[in-house]
Amino acid sequence: MIFFLIALLIVAIIVIVAFLAPKNYEVKRSIVIDRPHVGVFNYLKYLKNQDHWCPARKRDPHIKQAYEGEDGEVGFILKWSGNSDVGTGEQEITQIVKNKRMEVTSRFLKPVKSTSYIFTIVENLGRMQTKVTWGFKIENKFPMNVLMLFHNMYKDAGNDYETGLKNLKNLLEKK
Repeated sequence: MIFFLIALLIVAIIVIVAFLAPKNYEVKRSIVIDRPHVGVFNYLKYLKNQDHWCPARKRDPHIKQAYEGEDGEVGFILKWSGNSDVGTGEQEITQIVKNKRMEVTSRFLKPVKSTSYIFTIVENLGRMQTKVTWGFKIENKFPMNVLMLFHNMYKDAGNDYETGLKNLKNLLEKK
């Protein structure tokens, strides 16, 4: 009987935690780049350019990539397959608002199946400066929402986004 009550208590705790654990996450970072916003946007809208500045692309020098459609246009898909650090998945451009915003759906297949929504916002600050905000939104269903309580996505993903934006700034300001 005691074993049954302990098991019931554990199940009740898991249900309560699952109910209370956040299901939606948004991580974003921004940087100011000393380049005109039109040029910055035109560079960012091509997913293939991520090879030069995105930290995830640097984690596997032997990553395999395939493409469908026209890069820089809605519907373009970049597929990748790499080591355990980058996994397997695809990114699809789902929306482009010229010189302002781009949205990409990222579907991870391995190591964990998930879908996230990446956004890039480009703002003209005048004086040949551009603010770039890069981020993502994800909805985690049970049990992933409970597991995410033990992973600081805001810190880990945020650090990657900060590094990527710094790489982007260094790259574009050298041109």
